[in-house]
Amino acid sequence: MSAWGQLVDYLTTTANWTGQAGILHRLEQHAALTGVSVAIAAAVALPLGLALGHHGRGGNLAINITNVGRAIPTFAVLTLLTLSPVGIGNTSTVIALILFALPPLVTNSYIGVREVDPEARDAARGMGMSGWQLFRRVELPLGMPLIMAGIRIATVQVVATATIAALVGAGGLGRLITDGLSSHNQGELLSGAVVVALLAVVVESGLALVQRRVDPVRRLRAGAGFEPGAVTTS
Repeated sequence: MSAWGQLVDYLTTTANWTGQAGILHRLEQHAALTGVSVAIAAAVALPLGLALGHHGRGGNLAINITNVGRAIPTFAVLTLLTLSPVGIGNTSTVIALILFALPPLVTNSYIGVREVDPEARDAARGMGMSGWQLFRRVELPLGMPLIMAGIRIATVQVVATATIAALVGAGGLGRLITDGLSSHNQGELLSGAVVVALLAVVVESGLALVQRRVDPVRRLRAGAGFEPGAVTTS
């Protein structure tokens, strides 16, 4: 049987979807790893990026520091954490994934607020808005599309990278890949790869929809009946 035939056979076997080693349980573990890692990274990165963007100071330094995470392979970080007192398993995996998620979150939240049209800021100040009101009513809404883009990029990257959790004894869809490799079961191996890819596509599509929904300019255009690229004739 070909590798693709083994894939179809594996996915259509009910027993492979249930139990502690089943696809559904591995998918649940993968989603939990992703959700926890992105949530913690966002709790750290978004307030930092938004504050620096609002005040306009220190942003480049913060971006350069967090971008170190992009230069160091996540697997290398995970290996170092495994050898440290942190130990192996979910803890070291979550820490590695948090470091991987930080750069797009910090960068996009900073740029999203910093690149707000200066005329919008001046108009808000002219109306007597305080610094907090300016941030909450003007900078945050107008910067939200870029902020949401950072969340989308970070989440999709973590979904794809969380497969390495299997290498240090944690769960997730990566276990299907490593178990398939060790047992020479191409159906299981390919199933892990396919399910991870599908999960990434679903997450990307869902967050892209949310990104469009939170765009205030798009909402105004939609409310006015205007679609970008539309041509009116008289």
